[in-house]
Amino acid sequence: MDDTATDSGESGSARTARPTLVAVARAAGVAPSTASLAFSGSGPVSEETRARVLAAAASLGYDGPDPRARSLRRGRSGVIGVVMDERLSDAFRDPVNVLTLDGIAEVAGEAGASLLLVRSPLDDERGAGPLVDAPMDAVVLVGCNVRVDPAVAVLRRRGIPVVAIEADDIEGAVPIQLDNREGSRRASAFLRDLGHESVTVVTLPLDAKRQRGPISAERFAAGTAFTTMERLRGVRGVFPDAVAIEAGGSSVEEGRAAGAALFGPGGSRPTAVVAQSDLLAVGVISAALEAGLRVPEDVSVVGFDGIQVDDSLFHRSPIRQLTTLVQPFVQKGQAAARAALAMLEGAAPTPASFRSELRIGDTTAPPRA
Repeated sequence: MDDTATDSGESGSARTARPTLVAVARAAGVAPSTASLAFSGSGPVSEETRARVLAAAASLGYDGPDPRARSLRRGRSGVIGVVMDERLSDAFRDPVNVLTLDGIAEVAGEAGASLLLVRSPLDDERGAGPLVDAPMDAVVLVGCNVRVDPAVAVLRRRGIPVVAIEADDIEGAVPIQLDNREGSRRASAFLRDLGHESVTVVTLPLDAKRQRGPISAERFAAGTAFTTMERLRGVRGVFPDAVAIEAGGSSVEEGRAAGAALFGPGGSRPTAVVAQSDLLAVGVISAALEAGLRVPEDVSVVGFDGIQVDDSLFHRSPIRQLTTLVQPFVQKGQAAARAALAMLEGAAPTPASFRSELRIGDTTAPPRA
């Protein structure tokens, strides 16, 4: 099917018809198929012919084949859906999500695909809405938990490839994993080797409720956020009795609130804190400094992610670099996009597993005697 249709009138008045490829071919004195190849650059068309076609197109105001017609011909939308496990306004405040999306967009863009951002369905929502209805060729789940399983089952029945970044096992989805548990265990072992015994974990949300405060055994047992649970299990593999404080999200403000509870009057004042993101870690450090504590002399803090942190957030302290687990967020996104594109081409997708690296900074030291 060629893009030969013209736009219909609107509000009773005729609009100027959209130039067509057939008209361009006629003006250039070539066949429509030759004009199409001249635009796509995918066939044996001489430079002279291509220049003549492009000149005719410019004179007619033709910008190229209608993408809607092209999608119909290919049977694809040319869109990869990216499902975020939080409100998009919150997701874009976290550099980790942005950098992961950069990796997806880089590979998808090179293949000529576009991205569509979709929010994961909430626990109390009926159905999955855009997750199953949106015109997508493939779906990449970013940090989603098991509550999307029914929606993923629908996607699979529709033959839509699914890739899951840092998610629990989801049937039919290609996994892209990070060593969340093992990385957190290594960071905790580092603190143990420094001599720390009193360690508290400031966690990411355990589920969509985004509660704040101490995590009870019941709360932990009901947790569904895969990354949060894995990182907490890693710490408790070294410090079985480590207290855990749940934050309402990954932000400096949430870390500061958790730190204020730890270091304020009546707080437990651990000698070390493992924060499940760098943004949370910065907030914890800020709260410690505001409470008159020194970092790392009075309290050590470890983050997770390896993002660029503005040292002005440390209130003129000598801290210049956070001790943290550095993860390859861009590479995770790239691997996810490659897996999705491979399935679209009928090839076997390659699952991927990445390793974080412990980077020692200025925020950890042995506890005071």
